[in-house]
Amino acid sequence: MESIRIMPCLDMKNGRVVKGVHFVDIKDAGDPVENAVFYQEEGADELAMLDIAATVENRKTRLEWIKNVSSVINIPLTVGGGIASLEDMEFVFKAGANKVSVNSAAVNNPELIRLAAKAFGSANITVAIDARRNKEMPSSFELVISGGAKPAGKDAVEWAKQCQALGAGIILPTSMDGDGTQAGYDLAFTRAISDVVTLPVVASGGAGKLEHFYEAVRQGGAQILLAASVFHYRIFRIGQVKEYLRERGLTVRL
Repeated sequence: MESIRIMPCLDMKNGRVVKGVHFVDIKDAGDPVENAVFYQEEGADELAMLDIAATVENRKTRLEWIKNVSSVINIPLTVGGGIASLEDMEFVFKAGANKVSVNSAAVNNPELIRLAAKAFGSANITVAIDARRNKEMPSSFELVISGGAKPAGKDAVEWAKQCQALGAGIILPTSMDGDGTQAGYDLAFTRAISDVVTLPVVASGGAGKLEHFYEAVRQGGAQILLAASVFHYRIFRIGQVKEYLRERGLTVRL
């Protein structure tokens, strides 16, 4: 079994790290550079930075934010938000990102995934899949886009399979029902995705207790554990999470 990776997430708005619940009720959570340095020192394996307002505001990701954060860390940095073309990706990589995450743009133009994988390598292309429960969908999970504002009318699990076929390297599913609640990852959604792809799956949205991280691996099938609130508000330290997982028999990067 590959080592489980811990990935704090910097949701960005107006140059600050923010955190919401169910994608709304946004609150300030600190300076991105200070947080990035802190998380690397804490033992984070990777870092995510998502410009949560870019798509909604119909603009590109803020390259200066990427430069500021990438200049102070040497762990892999995944950047998402407002990335809609190969040119956008090229700018983001040049600004210091190691991987890009696409969401709405890929749903609107699936061919973007194939072209991106060919241009930059599958391992560097993450597809973020946001969903909410909808019993009318075959998997009971409907894809949503534009920061959760628009239902896409597509089955989220079927979309994950399509993303793998197109060349995506990582799948990052987030359940809007669990986001920011600290009530636990949406294990049913995470497992539904991990059951249909062979790619690394990132558990995202809702971590609040140490056991939630363990459940995401054992019950959800995730290899990468993304969390924001519990790290931003210093509820848990990254080393504490790793030690907990290690004590329960999981392989965790030192």
